Amino acid sequence: MLVEKIVNKRVQEFEIKNLEIQLLELRSEHRDLDEIIHEMIESMHPDQLKIQRLKKRKLRVKDSITRLESLLIPDLDA
Repeated sequence: MLVEKIVNKRVQEFEIKNLEIQLLELRSEHRDLDEIIHEMIESMHPDQLKIQRLKKRKLRVKDSITRLESLLIPDLDA
């Protein structure tokens, strides 16, 4: 039983690390999208369709960030 608890704890720690890595990657992608959108808006001939698509992608990334953050924050009611 003790071995099972230790294994479960290590699996949980591994899963948490994977979620943290995913979160870092998503935050980086979100920043990159923000910069690209800003540059496109400032360009001489902005492609509104591309900008709109990038903004939607950025919003989906933000939603994913929020979901991952909620998984990583311990439930205070528990």
